[in-house]
Amino acid sequence: MTRIFIVDDHSLFRAGVRQILAKQSDLRVVGEAGNGAEAVAGIKEHDCDVVLLDLTMPGMGGLEILGDIKRERPHARVLVLSMHPEDQYATRILKAGAAGYLTKESAAEELIAAIRKVAGGGIYVSAHLAEKLASALHSPAEVLPHQTLSEREFQVLTQLVRGKKLKEIAQSLFLSEKTITTYRSRILEKLNLHNNAELIHYAIQNKLIS
Repeated sequence: MTRIFIVDDHSLFRAGVRQILAKQSDLRVVGEAGNGAEAVAGIKEHDCDVVLLDLTMPGMGGLEILGDIKRERPHARVLVLSMHPEDQYATRILKAGAAGYLTKESAAEELIAAIRKVAGGGIYVSAHLAEKLASALHSPAEVLPHQTLSEREFQVLTQLVRGKKLKEIAQSLFLSEKTITTYRSRILEKLNLHNNAELIHYAIQNKLIS
């Protein structure tokens, strides 16, 4: 029996995942959490084999929660479920210790297959990402400017290039508008850019957005 802990700030999404997994005789949900603090406390209380982790939640960022989970339950396998396209986040997440990355648009069958694979000790990525990672092994290592951004800076970047206002970004990340303004300044400085138009052009060039 594979024991699963769900971490996502949307109760309806958690309920949907529970409903999907309830139909599988070898999978059992042992707990759930709606934010980072609840996740860490829950992981301490419930021993689990696989953690389904949302990437973007209020308070603690996904990478921070991932680190805490690995410290509390080193044997637990973390499968990240995110609304963000894998090209944007998957490599970062895998390097941070996750066992797989799956977008929330994936079918229920793919979720079940991913859980079983990571529970068995494997790494789950889509065929597209696997091909991309394989190609990278045969290419000279190059650190691109956006790869130097922190997780939170990268989250702000992806929302800026989609035309979100500072206030909207602040609300979605549960931060102040002043803090988002500071992040924007840091992003522009690290990428050696001057305004949002250049930022969007950079994002398109580097396939951060379509």
